[in-house]
Amino acid sequence: MVIGILGGMGSYATLNIFERILALFPAEKEWDRPRILIDNNCTMPSRVVAALYGTDREKLVREMSSSVKNLIQSGATHIFLACNTSHIFLDEVYQNVPEAKGKIYSIIECLAKDISDLGINESLALIATEGTLETKIYQTVFVPYNITVIQPDKEKFALMRELIEAVKQNNLTHEHCQKFISLIKSFNLKNVILGCTEFPVLYSKFKAEIDSTGIKIYDPLESTIQLLHSMYLSEAK
Repeated sequence: MVIGILGGMGSYATLNIFERILALFPAEKEWDRPRILIDNNCTMPSRVVAALYGTDREKLVREMSSSVKNLIQSGATHIFLACNTSHIFLDEVYQNVPEAKGKIYSIIECLAKDISDLGINESLALIATEGTLETKIYQTVFVPYNITVIQPDKEKFALMRELIEAVKQNNLTHEHCQKFISLIKSFNLKNVILGCTEFPVLYSKFKAEIDSTGIKIYDPLESTIQLLHSMYLSEAK
């Protein structure tokens, strides 16, 4: 197994993902871990702007495709995109890089399978970027699994943008973290999906406090990393 990560969307979220993989995969010696390739392609156009307005969409798809191709050519056997919104463009990437099919693991699909396997029959709140929310990529993936997601009111969009940008700029304050906790609680639901890869960074800051509320947090990145970990252990036997 060689894990390939298309990151840089944003960079601190990618750093968090790398740390989580290192923490999960067993390694008495460095060579006990799988090789990990990261393309921190932070120069790509905005995924949200491309999804909502079509701005630089072709350029974005072209750069995503180039990164995926580079990861494959460098030996990546299991690839995932470190950005929820970027999954909107996956079919276009496959048109450019057909060999990527079967190598890319959708983090949204991985979460859907986990939730389905758990037999959760309650609605789940979804916090994410406007691009992810407005294009309803989660609903598209979740409907076949009979999973219902509740989107935040548009009044919450500005707050979510603020929190995401604070992580991207590595400028988190205590106030940001308190706002994040309030956002999680505002749905009055037992289950919340972290549908943006910046949100797990915030969650890690106040995990104990959020967990103490009884609210269950679902992270598509965690589902994907756990799946790869399980596959890695199976291959090692």
